Amino acid sequence: MSAPFIHASAVIESGAEIGDGARIGPFCHVGPEVVLGPDSELVSHVVLAGRTTIGPRTRIFPFASIGHQPQDLKYRGEASTLTIGADCLIREGVTMNPGTSGGGLETVVGDHCTFLANSHVGHDCRVGAHVIFSNNVMLAGHCSVGDYAILGGGAAVIQFARVGAHAFVGGLSGLENDCIPYGMVLGNRATLSGLNIIGLQRRGFAREDIHALRRAYRLLFAPEGTLMERVEDVAATFDSHDAVREILDFIRLGGKRSICTPREVPTPISAA
Repeated sequence: MSAPFIHASAVIESGAEIGDGARIGPFCHVGPEVVLGPDSELVSHVVLAGRTTIGPRTRIFPFASIGHQPQDLKYRGEASTLTIGADCLIREGVTMNPGTSGGGLETVVGDHCTFLANSHVGHDCRVGAHVIFSNNVMLAGHCSVGDYAILGGGAAVIQFARVGAHAFVGGLSGLENDCIPYGMVLGNRATLSGLNIIGLQRRGFAREDIHALRRAYRLLFAPEGTLMERVEDVAATFDSHDAVREILDFIRLGGKRSICTPREVPTPISAA
């Protein structure tokens, strides 16, 4: 194990825990309750504050502000945490906030995530593993994002919304409802535009699984019946299919937001 490298211009407060092999570049500031994992790197001008834990081998680039108090007017200084996993990439200007008493007092980010420049993770959020935020993505408080989800540049997600695993949120989309696992949403306000087929192919899903998801999607968002009636119909048809069951469980669990659905096709107006 190698000793950490700390640049002479960096400020490391008493009480901070710096892991073996960590590198802290020029003009960084690490607060007294921060835990910086082994072999992680703060490139330069990075500020880590609050009760923040950074996992091993995570790299953070200049002007990122990680762990400062939540942007929530109800916050009263309660002891809350921000935990970021291993092997994450956090680029310039990224901001991440810890939790609040109204949301479980913790914000959690999984392993192998990528946050490009100026993206934001709000208080009390839960972000899975292998998630990608493109530039300027805005994730409001109390949101959840599943594993392998991708959010395109400038996308905005309203508070308490859920983004399912393997989903894709298009660039500049405004998401104010929940996006199902494997779904693709686009637009302002975002609507469901199909399945994230390209993402599924890139991650090695079998053709049979993709075809099953397509069939289930068509049944789920058919015009007949209510959504919950269609959920039970799909469950009876695809009882043994894990990916389809993941979508059904997501819908059944529910949340504070509605499920994002496809845009309704206008009914043609007959000529007089």
